[in-house]
This record gives sequence, structure tokens and C-alpha cells, in this order.
Amino acid sequence: MSENKISKENFAQLLETIHAPKSLNFDFLYEAFLDSLESDDAIKEESSFVSKMNLNPLQVLLYLVNEHSFYLITHPEKKEADLIKDDKYEQLLLSLTLDKYYTNEHLAYRNQNFSNRFTPTISTLTLYLNFVLGMLSRYPQGNPNETLVIDVMKKGFSMAQCIVNLLENGYETEAFSTWRTLHENECILQVLVSYGKPVMDAYVNHMKYAVAFRGGLPSKAETDEVFVKIKEGMKENDLKSKDMKRFIEYGWLSAIPDVKLGRIPDFKFNFRDGVERCANLRQYSKVYEMSSEIAHSSPLLIYSRKTYFYLVTILNLYESFFRLEKIFKTLYFANIPEEAQKQYLQMQSLYYGELLSCYKFEKARLDGMVKSGSAEKDEK
Repeated sequence: MSENKISKENFAQLLETIHAPKSLNFDFLYEAFLDSLESDDAIKEESSFVSKMNLNPLQVLLYLVNEHSFYLITHPEKKEADLIKDDKYEQLLLSLTLDKYYTNEHLAYRNQNFSNRFTPTISTLTLYLNFVLGMLSRYPQGNPNETLVIDVMKKGFSMAQCIVNLLENGYETEAFSTWRTLHENECILQVLVSYGKPVMDAYVNHMKYAVAFRGGLPSKAETDEVFVKIKEGMKENDLKSKDMKRFIEYGWLSAIPDVKLGRIPDFKFNFRDGVERCANLRQYSKVYEMSSEIAHSSPLLIYSRKTYFYLVTILNLYESFFRLEKIFKTLYFANIPEEAQKQYLQMQSLYYGELLSCYKFEKARLDGMVKSGSAEKDEK
């Protein structure tokens, strides 16, 4: 690699590409980078094993810049102007850079996985999620009084993206426990969208109640005022002092007319008999319960059937995504620029059918496992 010496101009472009802090000494980084490439050549001459690994200069540079920047931050008593004159410091920096590069990028432990980012089941959903999240980024966010639905929806799509990343890296049970949170998110979103502003306002109020309960309000007077409202709300709903935490978390559901009038059978202020029931997604109760066992580190987490949980997770992820995408399309599609609408429709015409095919394919796999009884043991 060292014979293809990179120019300072190209190196400057690389630094800009990785958003390196402009305060760092350019000449030192340039020389240290070239030295790291030469050191790599020397390592490869000594090790036939390492010689088979291709070097990624951009990743090496990322390690180098971050190691140097972090050292300066964590050693404020030392000046960069002095460090760059110290050969021992550069040797330390190069050692850390190349050790971490080879260990983390080439020799890292990888879980057994049942998919990868190039598999259509993963790549198609990833493409769709990136597209939707990009469109949602056009909207104002972060102001619960005005942007609550957008904020909840974006968090749902972001969690879906997180689940995909976990699945493609072999973390099936972790992905399944994350789906539990995604399901809670989509149920809340469904309730907010179905019942509108009065319920949205109640949800925002209960967010403030939660902050007060955790001691997060700026003054005691403001905290006391919120607790008066909490106790009034509990009294209205015939709740006892021991139910305060439950009311803070789920009391916003009392703003739903059918809850007020007692028209929802077996309603309770909790998730499964409250939020999930009001969202008309109670059919996911058993899957949610199984996911909760995983989230709470039951033996199911340790001795899990990896293939089975991969399939259960990917199917429930797809179903949650279909519901989230429908809400997005119904509420916000008409508000984006016409050109963006065309791009979305074009993407949808190309890939939505493939999403459905991926879902049917994985469902057939799970049905086959259950029918054959192989869901009871892990595949080797």
C-alpha cells in the first residue's frame, strides 16, 4: 500500500469526508497515516495470516483520528504541539490504530446469523426504512405539543431499523425483545391517531407527570402543582395511592371516550388490557408476553432457539412495519412536495410487492418449522 502514497490534497478530502475535527494538526495526521500504512506493510511481511487481509485505508484513518482526538480530550494537561514531537506517542497511536483495526474489522467475533444485509428480506426492508425516515426528516420534530405523532412515528421506524441491524448480525433474541418496545410504540401511535387531539393532549400531560415523578422539573413548586393534578386524576378514575405509577404511565387512556363510558370490556390501566386493547392489537398479546420473557432475561433468553426467534422476530417486525407505513401514508404523504411523492410512489411500486413476498417466504419457513416440530430445537 505504501508505494501508492496519498497526496496531501486527497488526504484533506478524506479528513473532510470523515468529519475529522479541524482543530487537529493536519501535518501530524498526514504523516501518522502514511506511517500506519508502512507499518501495515511491515506486519504483513512478518505474518502470512495478516498478509491475506485487505487493508481499508479509510477505516484505518477513522481509528487514527478518533484515537488521537480522544487522547487529547482525556489528557487536557498535554498539548498537541508537544505530543506530535514525541516519537513514543506516535508509536502508541499507530499501535492502537492497527491493533483495533485488525481485531475489530477482521478478527471480530461474529454470532451465527440466519441472514445478512444483502438478503432481500433484510435489504428490501432496509431500503424502505431509509426512504421513509428520510421523508420524515423533512418535518419539524421534538415539540410534543405540535409534533407528537411525527415523533412517535419516527421512533417506531428507527426501532424497526435497529431490529434489522440486530437480526443481520445474529442477535435474534435481542431483536425480539426490541420488537416488544416497537409494538408498544405502534400501539400508542395507533391510539393517538384513532382518537385525536384530546388523547394526544392527555398523553403530553402524562409525559410531564412522569418527569415530575422522576424529580425532573426545575422547581419544587412546579412539581407540587403537577402532583396535585396527578392525585385529582387518580381520584377521578377511582385509583389508590399504590396505583400512582400506573396512572402516570397509562392514565392518559382515560381521555378516550369509550374508556370514560366503560365501553371497553376488561379494560385496565396497563399495556395489554389498556393500550394494546384500545389499539385493537390485542391479538399480539401472547407474542408480546414471550418477548417480555426474553427482555427480562428468563431462561428462554439463554437457551433460545435462534432460527425460531429469527423468524418470529422478522415476521412481527414486518407486520409492525406494514401498520406504521400505512399510518405514515394516510396522514403525511399528502403534505410532502410533489416530486418527493413521485419518488415514494416509484419506490413503492418497485419494492412493496417484494416486501409482501419476503413476508410470505419467511412465514412459510416458520409454518414449516412449527409443523415439523423443529421449532422445538435449534438448527445446527
